[in-house]
Parts: sequence; structure tokens; C-alpha cells
Amino acid sequence: MHGNKQHLQKDFFLYNASKARSKTYINMREVSERFRLPPSEYVIVPSTYEPHQEGEFILRVFSEKRNLSEKVENTISVDRPLPQPSNTDQESEEQQQFRNIFKQIAGDDMEISADELKNVLNTVVNKHKDLKTQGFTLESCRSMIALMDTDGSGRLNLQEFHHLWEKIKAWQKIFKHYDADHSGTINSYEMRNAVNDAGFHLNIQLYDIITMRYADKYMNIDFDSFICCFVRLEGMFRAFHAFDKDGDGIIKLNVLEWLQLTMYA
Repeated sequence: MHGNKQHLQKDFFLYNASKARSKTYINMREVSERFRLPPSEYVIVPSTYEPHQEGEFILRVFSEKRNLSEKVENTISVDRPLPQPSNTDQESEEQQQFRNIFKQIAGDDMEISADELKNVLNTVVNKHKDLKTQGFTLESCRSMIALMDTDGSGRLNLQEFHHLWEKIKAWQKIFKHYDADHSGTINSYEMRNAVNDAGFHLNIQLYDIITMRYADKYMNIDFDSFICCFVRLEGMFRAFHAFDKDGDGIIKLNVLEWLQLTMYA
């Protein structure tokens, strides 16, 4: 590899042959190998015999000259969407239809509760037979409301619901893109790329936490878990930025503020 310090995608390994690899690849307590390679840039891939297992490895590098090595860590950040210009023109036909549907769901108070949101989302998702899901839970819908509830009412008004709806549609598009085999789920490797496409840039430790938290025993993630993960990431980043007044990426919290941050997300 030359100058590429980003996370390497699957295509890199499809079109670049390995320069050296262990001759023995069996289920042993330890497998070691020694190689002599010309000066260049290399990516070293340790692995366990069974997938999705954790293990330690030791790498020793001998060089004639001083060796300048470093551990590459992804910068933790989120892409902030640019503000959309307000439309002062008359409502479009699509906006009018959305408003009418919202009125039917919300009722006279023109606000949607967590229970109502749960019914709406599960009704829509059940119509998509290509999505494998157990349905959104009430707790998941409460998290969505906490994310979008800007006025603190504990419910969603028309504007807040529309914002959430647009986010779910965008995330659904990403999910379907990475569900290449149309299984209705994506695996842990595809999840990493999906998270990045959604604008969340994390490090290896956080990707591992996401896998442990949202994947099933086969390391697959279904649609509702996928959406819940993105809602949690969005909420955590938003809450952090609210406390990070000077924008230096560091916050100091007391117990109350910490509880508010975790409860908010």
C-alpha cells in the first residue's frame, strides 16, 4: 500500500495480492512466521481462525535504519448537515399530503407520542418485505423522540416528525445499499461502511462496541437495530456538541450533566 492510511475496503484485498502470509493456517494456540521484505509501505492483517473472535498478536519489526511506525486511529467526528434554505413558497403537493397524513396520525393535538410513533413505523416497515425486523420497540421510539424533540414536549410536532422521517428514509437507503445479498440484514463489516456513509466517523473500539451492542449471534444487524444505532449515535454527538461550547472536542461534566447526557441519548 502507498500513502493510504484510511480503512481499507474489501476491493483493496480483491485487487491486491498479499506479499507474504503464514504457511500454516490452522486452529493452533500460536502460529508464527518470519519474513524478509523490501522497503515499502505494508498493511498487516492479523486474524483469528474463527471469525468474530478476539485475540492478541505480537509484531516485531527489524530494520537496518530507524523505524518510524505509528498506530493509525480514525478521527472520531460527525458530518454536520448544511442548513437547508427555507421555502417561502406555497406548500407543494407532497408536503400537503404529508401534513394530511400527520393529522390523521396525531389527532387533534397535532403531536405524536412514542406509542403512536411505534405504530406508524412498524406499519410502514411491515410493508417492506425485504427488511428483516422484529419491529421497533417502545423504548426505541422514545429515543427517536428524545433526538428530535426540540421543544421538550416529549412528543413530535409536524416539523419534528418530518425531520425524523427524512432521516429514517436516508438511513434506509444506506441499509439497502449494503444489504447486497437482499437478506434483510447487514453484517458487521458492512455496518462499518454504512456508519461511515451516514456521516459518523469512528475508531476501531467504537465499531467493536456497535457490533457487540446491535449484532445478533451471527454478527448480523437487522433494520430496527440499524436505525436504533444511528439514532443513538446522532443523539450522543448532538448532546456532546451542546456541552462542547468552545468546540475543542473536550468537555467537563458534573454528575447531573453526565446523567443528562446519557439520558438524552
